[in-house]
Amino acid sequence: MPTIAIFYGISVRMYYDDHSPAHIHVYYASHAAKFTIETGDLIAGNVPGRVESMVHEWTLLNKVQLLENWQRSLRHEPLLPVAPLE
Repeated sequence: MPTIAIFYGISVRMYYDDHSPAHIHVYYASHAAKFTIETGDLIAGNVPGRVESMVHEWTLLNKVQLLENWQRSLRHEPLLPVAPLE
């Protein structure tokens, strides 16, 4: 599962050929969660509230690049890094 971004101790990854809806996997310390790319909402797992807010913002800011990576993952193409939240 490639890591596509790391910021503030948050690691964002995508699986190849993953199931719908389009989503990202987020890891922070001992926490793991999934967020939908379309809305940036938490759909599974849990992370601290501050991390959830940052990932939500980052996902919406990078929605186009994330959806492009989602399509690349379905085709088993290399995923491109996405700029971290600053």
